[in-house]
Amino acid sequence: MVSPNPQTAGSTPSATTGTSSSQTLPDAVIRLAGNSQDGIQTIGGFLARIAGRSDQDVMTYMTIPSTISGGPSIFQVRMGTGEILSEGDQTDFLVAFYQHSYEAHKSSLRDGGVLIYDSDNVKPDPTERRYTHVPVPITTNTIEAVGGTGKDKGKNMFVFGLIGRVFNLNIVKLHNLVRERFGGRSEDIVRNALMAVDAGYAHPVENLLGHLYRFEANDRAGRNPQVTLDGNTALAYGLIAAGVRYGAAYPITPWTSIMELLRSELPKYGGTFVQAEDELSAISMALGFAYSGHLAVTGSSGPGLSLKMEALGWAVMAEMPLIIINVQRGGPSTGLPTNEEQSDLMQAIYGSHGDAPRVVLAPKDVEDCFYIALEAGRIARAYSTPVIILTDQALATRIEAFDEPNLAKFMVEPKLDLTPRPADFKPYPLDRITHHAPPGTVMESGVYPTATGLEHDEMGHPTGNPALHQKMTAKRREKLKRLGEELPRPLIHGADEGDILLVSWGSTFGPVREASNRLNASGEATGHIHLRHLHPLPPGLERVFARYRQVFVVEINDQGLYGFGQLAMLLRARYANPAIRSITKSDGLGYKTREVVEGVHRLKGAASASVSAFPDDTHS
Repeated sequence: MVSPNPQTAGSTPSATTGTSSSQTLPDAVIRLAGNSQDGIQTIGGFLARIAGRSDQDVMTYMTIPSTISGGPSIFQVRMGTGEILSEGDQTDFLVAFYQHSYEAHKSSLRDGGVLIYDSDNVKPDPTERRYTHVPVPITTNTIEAVGGTGKDKGKNMFVFGLIGRVFNLNIVKLHNLVRERFGGRSEDIVRNALMAVDAGYAHPVENLLGHLYRFEANDRAGRNPQVTLDGNTALAYGLIAAGVRYGAAYPITPWTSIMELLRSELPKYGGTFVQAEDELSAISMALGFAYSGHLAVTGSSGPGLSLKMEALGWAVMAEMPLIIINVQRGGPSTGLPTNEEQSDLMQAIYGSHGDAPRVVLAPKDVEDCFYIALEAGRIARAYSTPVIILTDQALATRIEAFDEPNLAKFMVEPKLDLTPRPADFKPYPLDRITHHAPPGTVMESGVYPTATGLEHDEMGHPTGNPALHQKMTAKRREKLKRLGEELPRPLIHGADEGDILLVSWGSTFGPVREASNRLNASGEATGHIHLRHLHPLPPGLERVFARYRQVFVVEINDQGLYGFGQLAMLLRARYANPAIRSITKSDGLGYKTREVVEGVHRLKGAASASVSAFPDDTHS
């Protein structure tokens, strides 16, 4: 019998109901552990899409080896009813394909959890009573169902059917997903996949579990239908909705899937995407599109952004509207290509020579990947500036379900502005924001504008005049300050004043939000704000910080030489507030909610010890 799911505070499964002896759960964390060649990502993707099509919430998490030869891998799905903010602290159901899978991941199972294992390959510890053992001869049953000698082919489809049975999932929906996934293949492949699914669904797993499970019903009356996407896909479609029709890039993990989707989709909208020979040529091509009057995009991961920095400086000086995406991964150098990190914030803001201000945004979840692209497009056009979107490996590969966007409301149809420019037109006016005249525009003065990476006067002519350089530097700075004044102040979640304020950015949003909920439930007055706009910062943050005794910034990067993560250091420098402190880590993995809570208690304990050591100090 599975004990109440601790992932949802205060929730307990209902009593066994109906003749099918099904126990109702609010949500469950299912971890599939095997090798990267086993197709466990396919199972996880199917489960995520089943959740989305069943009006449930879902969040996935995966690890894959960075070597071409493959190796141990997991795919974790948290699915159920209500808002799911993180992948969960512990596993409720573990499916182990091999002995090494069992050994490496049995510690993730919570007390009362369920271990489903391939009894052909796994010999668990028979004395372990902490969880329920469910042996299933997965390999043998797959061979019997599909036939042939390829024993490793089809195990994932058998397991998909088996999980469908465990959670009373709709078999018709399972079949439809398989047909969609393999529809372009031969009929034999589709038939074999369906036979494996049916064999797994027919396995009498309830005889070992004692009952089956089902998720609580979710009332979504009046809401839009859900879409189920990963972050890179949501971001790519957000760029299209934002009116981006042109771009160029070079492949690199984990950015590449955005590039591939844009290469296939932009021609449908009259655009094009170029795979360049290297990173510098890619951003230079994108800037050529921008100079031509189009909102363009380029992207990469941290190592590629390092190579783009020289041309990015030109974009700032020439004031070109350009979107640059950095799907962050572990660094430095080639670092951890398939792991998560938030260590490129300083690079995004300051990673060019000279004073080169640009806008930096970060999405909080998969849904926000779509909307952050719209925001980036709006800002790039309005302020004629480069905009960097900092996403990361976790958001890139994570799958979530969310309300389908209203495309009729958000879709931007780009139009080339060839309106004749008056005789007094200046490409770089000191008294207003630059908006370029694309080549081919009628210039009533007969003088065509110049775009240059050299410092220039209002007409774009190169100049070394010290006073003019200072004025142009201020002009490029002040338009970002103006943007900052117009940004919305982040909403406070939880206690609107008290002892603790948690600050998050990027993919730390969900675990930090759950942590604030847990802390408030335990009687610790805790607020939470999330920053989407990182440079410039939104107004009024100093007034928010002043409401709390301690401000903890949670991020996935190193604490550095001075004990602060990158955003925490920026906030301390900006607001000179010693209450701002850091909760950081750099293990390549996302935060678990309990890690955030433990970090809060650790810092609170350190603060108490400091007060005891210096009793004469004044602490507000």
